[in-house]
Amino acid sequence: MGLYFANALDDLVGDALAGFAFAHADTVTWDERDGYLRARRTAPSRRVGLVSGGGSGHEPLHIGYVGTGMLDAACPGRVFASPHNRQILAASRAVAGPEGVLHLVKNYTGDRINFGIAAERLAHEGIECARVLIDDDVATDIEDAATGRRGTGAAVLVEKVLGAAADSGMGLAELAEYGTALAARCRSIAVASAAHTSPATGLPAFELPPGVLEYGVGIHGERARRTLPERPLRALAEEMVGALADALDVGPRSRLVVLVNGLGGTTRMELYAALHEVVALLDKRGAATVRTLVGDFVTALDMRGFSLTLMDADDTVLRFYDAPAAAPGWCAAEAPAAGPR
Repeated sequence: MGLYFANALDDLVGDALAGFAFAHADTVTWDERDGYLRARRTAPSRRVGLVSGGGSGHEPLHIGYVGTGMLDAACPGRVFASPHNRQILAASRAVAGPEGVLHLVKNYTGDRINFGIAAERLAHEGIECARVLIDDDVATDIEDAATGRRGTGAAVLVEKVLGAAADSGMGLAELAEYGTALAARCRSIAVASAAHTSPATGLPAFELPPGVLEYGVGIHGERARRTLPERPLRALAEEMVGALADALDVGPRSRLVVLVNGLGGTTRMELYAALHEVVALLDKRGAATVRTLVGDFVTALDMRGFSLTLMDADDTVLRFYDAPAAAPGWCAAEAPAAGPR
């Protein structure tokens, strides 16, 4: 088993989910038979159930965002593997509101296929269903990428904002349209100095020579197209901010939510140092950093790296972002310090 503490590799995900449900029994319930976690409480104003899911190994995504004000249900797959469409169907049936269910889907082939099959089966049962596709990774915003931009850190922000939007009483079509527009306002990029440890072998999923960084790595350990020489954090942040700012057309009137996300093996000290550089770089562009999140929100097991996500925010986005939520993996937003930077 290498570095992983488990009874057996095949038991690790199930044991972890049972432990998570026990630890957060006041917030979620675990349906072991059908394979989904469900929020114990939801706002009476909510007319549409919100369901997401994806491979395990990214905790707290998605199970940590099940709760009041966020997801109604999450479907965890095996490590780095899509949930089965049967899980998604059962979860969607359980939490569908009077106007149906909205699927929040990261842009990966397996997720798209399994959520799509579940949506077709829901339609046959007369349950309305729509989808928001989350596709924020600029590293795969290239012509020869088979599926286009991958879904990464923006999933956290989209799930938070859409949770509050659903609580406001939005209907299915309105939520789907708003969520699609919201996903388009988010872009991410990730870097790593070491791969995650493979649960199957106990060895790094890929090897990097000393003194280099993988620039544009994926959350499943996908190798990047670029390898960079190690450089000071300021120079690295400048390249990352530049890529995201260009993708979002960030300018002097922009207001941004900034997520500095650890990939599982990076210290909080380093993440806060990265935020310091990012905020200074955005300030130079005249953009306002209006909310920040720092920590491990979308991990890749124990990968040594971090991702940066920018979300272009208006008053409505910020109102939904600031709305109360009670989910195990969500923490209060950190407002930027007042005064000159």
